Amino acid sequence: MGNTPSSHKISAQDRYVLPNHNDPISVQDFPSAYPKEDKIQQIQLTASPQPSNRAILNLKNQRDKLHQYQKRITILTDRETQIARECLARNDRARALLALRRKKYQQSLLAKTDAQLDQLERLTGSVEFALVEKDVLFGLRQGTKVLQTIHREMGGLEGVEKLMGESEEARAYQEEVSRMLGGQMSNQDEDEVEDELEAMEQEISGPVRLPDVPTSELPEETEQQKREKEKQRARARARAAIAMEA
Repeated sequence: MGNTPSSHKISAQDRYVLPNHNDPISVQDFPSAYPKEDKIQQIQLTASPQPSNRAILNLKNQRDKLHQYQKRITILTDRETQIARECLARNDRARALLALRRKKYQQSLLAKTDAQLDQLERLTGSVEFALVEKDVLFGLRQGTKVLQTIHREMGGLEGVEKLMGESEEARAYQEEVSRMLGGQMSNQDEDEVEDELEAMEQEISGPVRLPDVPTSELPEETEQQKREKEKQRARARARAAIAMEA
């Protein structure tokens, strides 16, 4: 007959965990191999998080930070809209445009980052995460850089107020912001800013008498007319930039 297990109590120090096994095994199960007087060194195996778990945690941290930035930047963009109105009221279209361009840039940063995090979140939930792991990790690194850029944009209301300043320091700041935006904003963003500025101008100038409703169908805007409109807006932006530097 085999030896019967010892009935003495085993302390936590007399137990260990086998690798890749969930159930702890007591030394009382092996009395001949592990004498009572010997202490068994406890092996602590800390499971490292899976790559997908690390990515999900990183995503959560980035999204939490993005939501914090969204709340703070809203304060700045509201003030930039107000500055644009104030500048238009005193016929300072160049500075009004600059304020709206900066607001658009900040909003675009937030929207693009939010969309990217949504896409990465879907990828991390994929059963084929191993196939897209490099793309996810690269996207997370890019997201970190964009969040750092957004953080720099949240320089506080002091920087926003400089957009309508007349001092030499304020003008230098405005020129710097204008140059930065020129390299960051797409043509579509610029056109949307122009549309917002024109709508704001009409709102400030008051209601205008509209022409009689035409009885015939209005012709659609041709591609040539669209291109000409884009050129006019580009020339207007160039003139505004020159006026800013003058």
